[in-house]
Amino acid sequence: MRVPTAIAVTSADLVLPAPDRHTPGAALLHPPEQLDLESALAETGALLERHGHLVALVPPWLPRSTVQRLHTVRAILETDRIALLGIDLPPLGTALLARQLRQLSVCDFSPGIIASAARLLSHYIYAGALLGSVAKLDRVRVPVGLGAHARSWSPSAQFAVMAHPKPHLAKLGGGGGSQGGAHGPRGALLPAGPEFATHLTFARGQLASDWVTAELAPAWQVQGVLENPLPAASPGWWGTPKLVEFAAGIPDLSVLYQLVASVRREECRWCGLELIGDRCGFCAAPLTAPPPPASTARSRP
Repeated sequence: MRVPTAIAVTSADLVLPAPDRHTPGAALLHPPEQLDLESALAETGALLERHGHLVALVPPWLPRSTVQRLHTVRAILETDRIALLGIDLPPLGTALLARQLRQLSVCDFSPGIIASAARLLSHYIYAGALLGSVAKLDRVRVPVGLGAHARSWSPSAQFAVMAHPKPHLAKLGGGGGSQGGAHGPRGALLPAGPEFATHLTFARGQLASDWVTAELAPAWQVQGVLENPLPAASPGWWGTPKLVEFAAGIPDLSVLYQLVASVRREECRWCGLELIGDRCGFCAAPLTAPPPPASTARSRP
């Protein structure tokens, strides 16, 4: 019997409940403050022994020590069966992507296809949050104007913020600027939602509001809503503990399967694994070799 490729995360609060009894759980790779190097090597080695290949999501908001530990373990084990995937999604969006990969891991896809499918599936995840303040929201993630910064000091301020796939910021109940969307019941310009069937997962921080379930979910016409505990990294990522984070994605395994299966498969020119897209998830080699550098040397007469 085939054992599914292991899908790993670095925190237990990034493991969303399985949507069905066939979806396996996620492997947990403990950070350095929880596990010493010798134990981490044993833990990862056991996963490889059981599953053959390991696909780990490595978002940029992880502590540097955690990222270094992952690369150290892979280097010491001297294995090409560990894929460390850099995925730039907020915490709840990262958890949702991990669940989708867990769903796909039981299908007839090879480990290389599952690893490279992460980049494809991330384009179909809509991740954002309702925030009580945008004063500390990173400008690189979502542009914040001076007016929004000033309004953040109001005790009753609330902002609808979209981080992925397109940045969006609007003040609820006011005339905040936006990059597109539909007007909500209280006059706010809602973030533009997905044009395909999704389920919405949300997690409450220190903000008492039902806006996500009462207004956003109906406006996006989601097929289901699930509440989950807030990931520990979310307040730091969004710059405030006063938030309700949300992420919408494709829930149906058959749709996920068709989406991945419809992409042309290639063979990695470096490690030989199958891949979709333009880069191997395991060795990070590009699909095509880079062009040779132009020679600046002149031939001698």
